[in-house]
Amino acid sequence: MRVLVIEDDEEMAQTVAAGLRRAHMSVDVALDGTGGLDRALCTDYDVIVLDRDLPGVHGDDVCAELIAAGRRGRILMLTAAATSEDLVDGLGLGADDYLPKPFDFRVLVARVGALARRAHPAAPPVLRRGDLVVDTARRRATRGGRPLELAPKEFGVLELLLAAEGRAVSAEELLERVWDEATDPFTNAVKVTVSRLRSKLGGPPVIETVAKSGYRI
Repeated sequence: MRVLVIEDDEEMAQTVAAGLRRAHMSVDVALDGTGGLDRALCTDYDVIVLDRDLPGVHGDDVCAELIAAGRRGRILMLTAAATSEDLVDGLGLGADDYLPKPFDFRVLVARVGALARRAHPAAPPVLRRGDLVVDTARRRATRGGRPLELAPKEFGVLELLLAAEGRAVSAEELLERVWDEATDPFTNAVKVTVSRLRSKLGGPPVIETVAKSGYRI
């Protein structure tokens, strides 16, 4: 899954991003409302972690703009204010969830994961195909009951392919949804990752290359 963190405190933004990456998520960071809004309108994020008190464009206005634009990404609003009135205001703007600072980081990761599963089209928390099982909530994968030791990008590719339910997923879509904005668009990272994933999945092969279309399970 791909996440955008919009937070003006750079230390907090990078800490949140690093923790979400450890949870097998691809994360971009924006340090003000203007840059965050631009990114969120240009890229199809699964979840946007949005600080409310932002310079440039206020977090409330970022949220309203994204809702008006019909972006499918779920919005988790962060704020230093924690009153019931603030909660009602934040959700009233169209945010999907609200988390006051300071927060337990495990709760943040859990809520981001839950919101991603609610993104349209919704995917079930456990994906199955034959003896291949991916638990998206716990970020675990098994085949024939055997745990698979997957790197974050390998897990992300497998999750996206399973969620596609037999549809071929292009390398471009995989690159956009699993990698972050720092990735060279001309890289062969997708091809290399799929190759490693095939090796870890073992036989019989489950990932098929579809000429001029991409990959499918």
